[in-house]
Amino acid sequence: MSKYKLVMLRHGEGAWNIENRFCSWVDQKLSEDGLREAEMCGKHLKSLGFEFDLVCTSVLSRSIQTAWLIMQELGQEWVPVRSSWRLNERHYGALIGLNRAELALNHGEEQVKIWRRSYDVAPPPIDESHPYYQEIHTDRRYTCCDIQKDKLPKSESLKQVLERLLPYWNEEIAPEIKKGKRVLISAHGNSTRALLKHLEGISDEAIINHTLPTGVPVLLELDENLRAVKPHEFLGDQQAIQAAIKKVEDQGKVKPVDN
Repeated sequence: MSKYKLVMLRHGEGAWNIENRFCSWVDQKLSEDGLREAEMCGKHLKSLGFEFDLVCTSVLSRSIQTAWLIMQELGQEWVPVRSSWRLNERHYGALIGLNRAELALNHGEEQVKIWRRSYDVAPPPIDESHPYYQEIHTDRRYTCCDIQKDKLPKSESLKQVLERLLPYWNEEIAPEIKKGKRVLISAHGNSTRALLKHLEGISDEAIINHTLPTGVPVLLELDENLRAVKPHEFLGDQQAIQAAIKKVEDQGKVKPVDN
């Protein structure tokens, strides 16, 4: 029986989503469409009567911006917001900044799908020669984490994302839900997928087929042990959501050549 409700989402579209590049820990603001997605998400949640007592985000701007815009549309700007690197997008290592379709052309669509969607395969790690290494690893936001800066990841599989996310879930979010607080998590494609895997008990093999579009709220109904009582539900126009999911899945495919 359902006792709690949790709403999660992948942030609205960012500039590198449009360019089909791995953004990961590079800090990006929302695109114009991303701003609209976040606003529409807030309007839809308002129409459904959602109220929140706590908002959790990553430390990346696109996650925080999305949360702000949603809460503004809800008229709940006063609700406390907590931000943690543990909700960050997956660290894509050496793939950061690269175009997914070009990678598919050079390495094959199946390899790109494994890098993007598999559970326990991590991309090659980032090193100091990478063009975005300094931008990421000298960023002041990572001097106030709950682990030493040199212990932060240089590349991650989805399994590793879940491993660094679970302490935050268990110690910071889950106790608040059990107190009866209504929580919104504005995070990223992979941190949200990792949490869905944990709460729904999705297998290592099946998680590769779970894709999240940008700016679409996901509703989970949880039992007293914070386990999903049924599969997650995308809130919104289901036809549009399926089209958005396909768009995300197609990012890792070779682009057809125009004649």
